[in-house]
Amino acid sequence: MQTSDNEASRLGKTALQVVKMINSIPGASDPDAKIRKYEREPAWKCPEGLKLTELDLGMFKADLMQSGPTDGIILQLHGGGYYEPMHNLYRDTAALYNKLSEGYDILTPDYRVATEAPFPAALEDALCAYRWIREHGYSQDKIIFAGDSAGGGLVLGLTLYLKDHDLPLPAGIITMSAWTDLTGSGESYTANYDIDPIFGGTKDSLIYKNDYYRNDSPENPYISPVFGDMTGFPPMLMQVGDQEMLLSDTLTVAENAKKAGVKVKLHVYPGMFHIFQMGFTLYPECKAAWEEVRRFLRVMKNFGIEADPNSETDE
Repeated sequence: MQTSDNEASRLGKTALQVVKMINSIPGASDPDAKIRKYEREPAWKCPEGLKLTELDLGMFKADLMQSGPTDGIILQLHGGGYYEPMHNLYRDTAALYNKLSEGYDILTPDYRVATEAPFPAALEDALCAYRWIREHGYSQDKIIFAGDSAGGGLVLGLTLYLKDHDLPLPAGIITMSAWTDLTGSGESYTANYDIDPIFGGTKDSLIYKNDYYRNDSPENPYISPVFGDMTGFPPMLMQVGDQEMLLSDTLTVAENAKKAGVKVKLHVYPGMFHIFQMGFTLYPECKAAWEEVRRFLRVMKNFGIEADPNSETDE
């Protein structure tokens, strides 16, 4: 596993301060206000060379982004605390995943969310999306799961479900600031409470809502994968910022997975906040994180399930 002890870049520190300022505005942490904002989003403009198709998968819809024939695909599960719907940011992210993977299709389910559809709705929809992938001719050794925040937790919960039910696992997993412990029992929930610029200093944020698991226990591993047995998991790339209240969520899963024999590349980014990667190319930490994703995808494409995510080879 890898961590970083270096300081944040000058631009990274500026980004942290901007995020703090934005989230200090009254009502900034109100999830309902965010949903209203997403409902007013303009239509997403698909970049030249990409094709975006909306799929109807029954209880939910999904975006399929393509750039040409391929037998590889990334299942992207979006964040938002199991409360927010999929929105344009994840179409931008899908376009970037397509580029970094050198042409893999990207499937992004707009899975059902609380409060209308609590657990297990999101897991059921993620499983349905995976079954769609399996039914459409993609090579099993070229299926990657990727998710941020709640989507990162859902990626891990889905993989646990597949393992427990003797279903084929993906070739690799990417998580960014994964929310894996809905009990909030990790050390960083206290240690970083006063410094986390997004969730810190208030109990009104998404990580304290229980709408998602209200019909179940937050200790259920499919809800909180931190409590799951990850023996047999594929190689994983896990990224997180050291300013996050959710820092422990990634650290504990990475440690548990490593003890179970899983190949894990863990990168803790100094001075960084929750899903800082969504700055894309705005500051060095974003660029470094996505370059790390590119290298991971390249290694997975070349070596599949036997890949060592800590390898720096780019051949």
